[in-house]
Amino acid sequence: MTISGVLPVLQLPYLDDESIDWATLRKEVDVVFDQGANGVVAAMVTEVLRLTDAERDELIAKIVEFSAGRGPVIMSVGAESAAQAKRHARAAERAGAHGLMAIPPTNTPASADEVIGYYEAILGATSLPLIVQDASGYVGAPLPIAAQAAMFNRHPDRVMFKPEAQPLGQNLSLLHEATGGKASIFEGSGGIALLDSHQRGVAGTMPGAEIVWAIRAEWDALQAGDLARATALQGIIAPLISLQQGLDGFLAVEKLLLNHEGVFPNRHVRGPVGFKLDPATEKEALRLYTWLRKMCGRPSIS
Repeated sequence: MTISGVLPVLQLPYLDDESIDWATLRKEVDVVFDQGANGVVAAMVTEVLRLTDAERDELIAKIVEFSAGRGPVIMSVGAESAAQAKRHARAAERAGAHGLMAIPPTNTPASADEVIGYYEAILGATSLPLIVQDASGYVGAPLPIAAQAAMFNRHPDRVMFKPEAQPLGQNLSLLHEATGGKASIFEGSGGIALLDSHQRGVAGTMPGAEIVWAIRAEWDALQAGDLARATALQGIIAPLISLQQGLDGFLAVEKLLLNHEGVFPNRHVRGPVGFKLDPATEKEALRLYTWLRKMCGRPSIS
């Protein structure tokens, strides 16, 4: 399957005892595909680093099952060691994933050569394509552009990128140029930089699961060259996403909106957490969300 277009990163629903709510996850997968997703991703915002190994294995198997061939399924396999990452990669391949994504180890200030070795180990563990996620916008350190381009040149049919190092747009362009415009690069800021990133040549975007319908509308407008429509949508999407500071910020706002829309029955997050919504932030998120629904012609939620 082609990995491109709108590929939302799923939120993970929990029951009251913090076990995974598989029925709601199935519903979420159906909802995002119905709203125009080209595929789905399980990654940092899916709380993969807060799951046991057994839960990670079951998660990818369930998402593949629930997706039912409607689009590619990408599984995050990042870990603190190459051995762990290879283990997760092999489990994802066995479960039927169509691609992998990995952040570098976050607790080790390793050299670029060490980090590249980690990615090479993941590539060697399976035959799946790998999205290199530079998540240094909120964890870890940036990976040099030259090192990423060299890895792509060794594996041009398997390596893709999700750059998140700041300045995002300039680094995206540098990576695009360093790979001769051949690498598939994905916007990975939740959609906040989609307008700028699309004009720099991205192959797709990996937003959250809470406003796939709006991201789909902006993506379609950009693909059609309708910058006026895309700019109007971005004008509401950007401040909504900007409320989501750090990983726990994304979890809090996205689960708020999924619960508000009736997709999730609650807003549970596995702790400990580093951010919780205050009433003013929650109110503003819902105001922007309501405004965005109106712009996209979706019915209001009472």
